[in-house]
Amino acid sequence: MKQGLLIDMDGVIYSGEELIFGADKFIKNLIDEDIPFAFMTNNSQRTALEVVRKLKGLGIKVEESHVYTSAMATGKFLSDQSPNGTAYVLGEGGLLSSLHDHGITLVNTDPEFVVLGEGRNFTLEMVQRAVDMILAGAKFITTNRDPSPKKPGWNNLGIAATTAMIEEATGRKAFVTGKPSPVMMRSARKFLGLETSETTVIGDTMETDIQGGVQMGYKTILVLSGISSKDTLGHYAFKPDMIASSVDEIKFPLAWWEGK
Repeated sequence: MKQGLLIDMDGVIYSGEELIFGADKFIKNLIDEDIPFAFMTNNSQRTALEVVRKLKGLGIKVEESHVYTSAMATGKFLSDQSPNGTAYVLGEGGLLSSLHDHGITLVNTDPEFVVLGEGRNFTLEMVQRAVDMILAGAKFITTNRDPSPKKPGWNNLGIAATTAMIEEATGRKAFVTGKPSPVMMRSARKFLGLETSETTVIGDTMETDIQGGVQMGYKTILVLSGISSKDTLGHYAFKPDMIASSVDEIKFPLAWWEGK
């Protein structure tokens, strides 16, 4: 029986542009021990190659096959729902590339889907066009609902804010494909070729990584190197299987890896 990991990045492997202590050794150990893993990120802007290059700059050498993004999950979902479908996209590189790779045609009129991802290059006029398309019958998809960090000087509104604006203008709720949606949690597992009982999620956020893992029946590890803290764990009706200060504390085999 094989066992593998779905690993969040920001708050787990790095914080902003700084490597979290021990993360490089942790990933090297996974590679040396031939433990299947994929970085599972809600960021739809970067392609897998761009993620690999960012990690390389932090001293972590991995392949594109180690990366699974919400853009990839969205592309697969749309191709399953409507092979050779059409979409109007508010988003950037990684999302555009994934939709193209999955056979979705990008259009400016009469799309089947309006797809929202992270980005700074779309205008209010483009948002209004998206609103009109949704009111005319297009289905509204958003790659995730990650909130803004609410810090002065932050250069991105946060996709949750943009999603809420379009929802209010259309009266339609977005269908979310990224974490903690089962769409991404399931497709990321299949991307690694794992069964439910073989999958462990490592993340720093209770509302996305841990909640998504719990809902899918995966084992979960919460690290306290990012957003979550022990003081707030009692606020949730679910809990992780393990808590660690950082990935540097995680040792293998894990307690539930029978037969590994």
